[in-house]
Amino acid sequence: MELKAILKTENLNIGYTSKKGKIHIASNINIKLEAGKLITLIGGNGIGKSTLLKTITSIIPALEGEVYLSDKKIAEYSPEALAQNLSIVTTEKLPASNLTVSELIALGRHPYTNWMGNLTENDLNHIENAISVTNISHLQYKKYSEISDGQLQKVMIARALAQDTPLIILDEPTTHLDLFHKVAVFKLLKKLANENNKCILFSTHDIDLAIQLSDEMIVMTEDFCVQDQPCNLIEKGVFDTLFKDEHIVFDKTYGKFIVR
Repeated sequence: MELKAILKTENLNIGYTSKKGKIHIASNINIKLEAGKLITLIGGNGIGKSTLLKTITSIIPALEGEVYLSDKKIAEYSPEALAQNLSIVTTEKLPASNLTVSELIALGRHPYTNWMGNLTENDLNHIENAISVTNISHLQYKKYSEISDGQLQKVMIARALAQDTPLIILDEPTTHLDLFHKVAVFKLLKKLANENNKCILFSTHDIDLAIQLSDEMIVMTEDFCVQDQPCNLIEKGVFDTLFKDEHIVFDKTYGKFIVR
């Protein structure tokens, strides 16, 4: 049975427009994001991962091609409608504030409250559920400025959950986390995707973990952008040329990179 495509791109070219003209970063990108899947986006530094995420979330326009969200061109969505269909978690540092964890998560309901902040019983239920499934009830009354980076990442995921969108996109959510918290975030996202029928896409440099825990991966290189299950990508040799360095080699037997 074919899963529902929440977002897809067709012959997408990404980059920026400057006074000198268009600056192309990557071309001919065709990806499909389906419900119930954890999908990771990987590639070397500067390859265009963040630019791709900004393009498919309508932060910046595509140079060419189309992005469809629920079979509708993403450019046709109003900001309010877009916020009810996709949520974004970035690594940007939050401004100093006295907000509690619970109040920060409640901001995820703003697309449904006309940004006035008057929460209904339904809003409160979504907030309570987000806190419960991310297992952070012990943090909800603390100021978010007082918790650890690993805890804050879970809080930001909870805020995206409270927003209750079919698609959640995260830009490098495991950056600056130790291995324990990296694994915790990966497993939480996988559980949310598989059990709540969300599509979750996130960029990461933790390639070995991504291979182990992703349902699918999108691999960007200078030459191509390909999407498939990790086992198929390994079989096709996609990881063999990911890093153009003779000292970094992909071991197909163990499914991970080794340094020699």
